[in-house]
Amino acid sequence: MSQNIEIEFKNMLTQEEFQLLTIHFKIGPNQFKKQINHYFDTNSFTLKEKGSALRIREKESWFELTLKQPAQQGLLETNQTLTPSQAEDALSTGKLPNGMVKDAVSGLIKDPESLLYFGSLTTVRAELEYKEGLLVLDHSYYLNTEDYELEYEVTNETAGYKEFLKLLEELKIPLRSTDNKIKRFYAKKYNLLQ
Repeated sequence: MSQNIEIEFKNMLTQEEFQLLTIHFKIGPNQFKKQINHYFDTNSFTLKEKGSALRIREKESWFELTLKQPAQQGLLETNQTLTPSQAEDALSTGKLPNGMVKDAVSGLIKDPESLLYFGSLTTVRAELEYKEGLLVLDHSYYLNTEDYELEYEVTNETAGYKEFLKLLEELKIPLRSTDNKIKRFYAKKYNLLQ
């Protein structure tokens, strides 16, 4: 179990820009790893309303429960490793195992038992060290949609943002307003329900 502050910059990409970045950084197909994010919230989207997100991330047979919530700078991330049976139980019932994440969720919603599993987003991801941070290339699939995204995770917000802008400028990729994956997932799900 751990807590950390996440500072990252995101930019949506076209398929061509995504391919340009893989060539620029010499990223081969074998460097991309699959992960699945399973999202949870209450029926009335209480976590979303509080700027928070709850997910189980699945990589091969490894599962991690994560709550992201607003912090003074970036997001406060609370993580807890799950066994496959704990993950399966949470996905089928919406009930979280005891631990730091459930405790943190209890501080945001009255009844953690009211959580529901809303669906999954699959990402094929490549990560590489870049300057003072971690550069992440994501190709995501969800609800009959696919998109491409560049993320840059840093510890120094000001310096990191300058490097991020410099890279986009160098590769002639426009800066785009980019929602995080769970917001994109929920927007698409909500449109499908209309």
